[in-house]
Amino acid sequence: MNISKKTDKVETFIGNNSTFKGEINTSGTIRVDGTIEGNVISDWVVLGEKGNIKGDVVSNGIIVGGKIEGNIKAKEIIEVKNKGKIIGDILTPKLTIVEGGIIEGKTSMQAEDTKVVELQKAEK
Repeated sequence: MNISKKTDKVETFIGNNSTFKGEINTSGTIRVDGTIEGNVISDWVVLGEKGNIKGDVVSNGIIVGGKIEGNIKAKEIIEVKNKGKIIGDILTPKLTIVEGGIIEGKTSMQAEDTKVVELQKAEK
């Protein structure tokens, strides 16, 4: 799986010794190595091993290296790294959990939008 192409350009960064209180709504990729107390809405979320989010997260894709305490919803994928921990419900079409990753909550994996192709009858 190669999701790094979409997350290699970080537009927003919460540093290791930083604490942010409030809702964040940003486009692009946000990397969190500090603490966020509030909901996060972003195109992509990368949570470092020392990162902590206490709130709900909505994104296209989420990489969890640290701890999230809240419900998370991703349109494309959620990846839980070996030190990642999620305490809350998950909704995503694709979920990857590396050995050591922890999830405490309900997981729902909705089917991706299927494309219906109608076949035309061959005319004779």
